[in-house]
Amino acid sequence: MPMIQRLTAAILLLLAASWSPAAQAAGCAIGKPGETVRVAVPGTERSVVIHMPAGRADRPAPLVFLFHGSGGNGLGALEHAKLATTADRYGFIVVAPDGGIPITSRNFVWNIPGVPAVTGRMPTATDADDVAFVLATIDWLTAQRCADRTRVYATGISGGGRLSSWLGCVAADRFAAIAPVVGLRAGNPLAADKTHPDPATCRPSRPMPVLAFAGDADTTNPIAGGGAPYWQYPMTAAEARWADLNGCRKPLARREVSAKIYEEGYTACRKGADVRARVTIGGPHDWVVDNDAMWAFFAAHRRR
Repeated sequence: MPMIQRLTAAILLLLAASWSPAAQAAGCAIGKPGETVRVAVPGTERSVVIHMPAGRADRPAPLVFLFHGSGGNGLGALEHAKLATTADRYGFIVVAPDGGIPITSRNFVWNIPGVPAVTGRMPTATDADDVAFVLATIDWLTAQRCADRTRVYATGISGGGRLSSWLGCVAADRFAAIAPVVGLRAGNPLAADKTHPDPATCRPSRPMPVLAFAGDADTTNPIAGGGAPYWQYPMTAAEARWADLNGCRKPLARREVSAKIYEEGYTACRKGADVRARVTIGGPHDWVVDNDAMWAFFAAHRRR
């Protein structure tokens, strides 16, 4: 083989090695396997709690954002949801940020347009942009060769469920699926008829797979609707709106998952973006989630 061909082949081999999964993972130096750490996100003034999976593989891992409820914090949400245990079992990263609007030094709410804080104050232009922060965190973790940008997911409880829903509306190009907990929305209530979501407030750029969790005894965000002014429409209305957005053609017959859990929703959706809801009979306003089922849903979806 001529010298120039040998040199070209060597360069190509070096390039291939530098972009191999093992080489990409070599750059991930955030935490140790199985460790939960708080890390500052470069380029921002904020930090996140990150749990690195115990069985971290030699390639960028799936990334699950876990958003706390109104008045909570990231570490508390991680401990309450016990999602780190699931992450260790299946090998995904969990990122649990604090909301951008502080109530105290340890309690936060999310900046979601049209949704007031627990204090009753509406977000303003001077409040932190939580969507921009989440997207910056994704960019940083993928640049560090820790996370796989095609497998990024969002879940959260109550206010964190609303944020997960909002990210599905405004950042569908960055998330492969969402799983709101006691907080599924599809935009703000319609001003003229609050029993329905306002189509103008949720216009995702692509179909978004949705798996929602709820309890039918939830009095904070009732699945039948009502509650706070920003809640109002029933969860079934949110499911139906996501089904419209995803082009779903077939309602799912109610299916009993167990003695106390049933599933409903829609299938035959564009690009496999099914809309499903799991409801716990007698379930309160809490983390009414089978974490294994949530991960199975996430794992079935990858952003192209």
